Amino acid sequence: MAPVATTQVVQTVESLKKPHQALENLPQNPLERVWRGNKSGTVRLDDIPDFKGDKYAERQWIKEHMAAAFRFWGKMGYAEGAAGHITVRDPVKPGHYWMNPICVHYSSMKASHLVLVDPEGYVTEDGAQLPINAAGFYIHSAIHEARPDVQAAAHCHSIHARAWSVFGKPIDMLTQDSTIFYNNLSVYANFGGVVLAHEEGARIAKAIGPKNKAVLLQNHGALTLGNTVDEAMHLFRGLENACQVQLMVEAAAANGIPKQIIDDADAAYSNATLADAAVSYAGFMPEYSALVEETNGAFLK
Repeated sequence: MAPVATTQVVQTVESLKKPHQALENLPQNPLERVWRGNKSGTVRLDDIPDFKGDKYAERQWIKEHMAAAFRFWGKMGYAEGAAGHITVRDPVKPGHYWMNPICVHYSSMKASHLVLVDPEGYVTEDGAQLPINAAGFYIHSAIHEARPDVQAAAHCHSIHARAWSVFGKPIDMLTQDSTIFYNNLSVYANFGGVVLAHEEGARIAKAIGPKNKAVLLQNHGALTLGNTVDEAMHLFRGLENACQVQLMVEAAAANGIPKQIIDDADAAYSNATLADAAVSYAGFMPEYSALVEETNGAFLK
């Protein structure tokens, strides 16, 4: 055999190694990794707003973005009767949080519809005088107590997350978008019936753990957390879509087509940017802007 043939056939272990990108070569701030502006630095992507201590301006911003979140859920077809709830901590009154009223359709939600709930789960005078979902109180109050690091929690009965939840398993790292949930997704592998008591809410909060921002509730669906309601929305849509992809891939795999799972190194590398709170906030901004345009700002009232 000619030497040239030997050179072509023989491969070293080093040449077989899969190449990986390194975080060391990227900006320290994850948000700075996802956009490019002009050389002078005057063209920039907006970060999460800083209200500089104006808690009432922050409160209004929270309510407007919560209303947008519900309009988005309505647009995506996630509404189902009285089910579904989003809560966000109130910056003015410690221990209180904003929540949607029960039996108001997502697609008609306005900032003025939102209810301010006290630590015991009662409607207060500072928001709309409308009743709230009891299950939402038991779940969300436990989460807010267990996770002081997050501001928002979101749960509704979207189709694909409910379908995948029946397996009581996490999703695989199948696509780039899935990696936002790498080491960031819990599974509550139990269904204890409709949540109508503090104990079940506490069990769900415990299952989420101290750092994850998403959980699949077995036989129930998805729940996501965020530093902003916008982040919680971006994660919720991402988890719903990832569950849909998982169901489609499992159907193909059942016919003998092998899955190619993203390895830990690449999943961790991608997650380090995609799971950042500001990056997820930015991920929901196109939807927020579109909703303002589509509704002529009706939900802001």
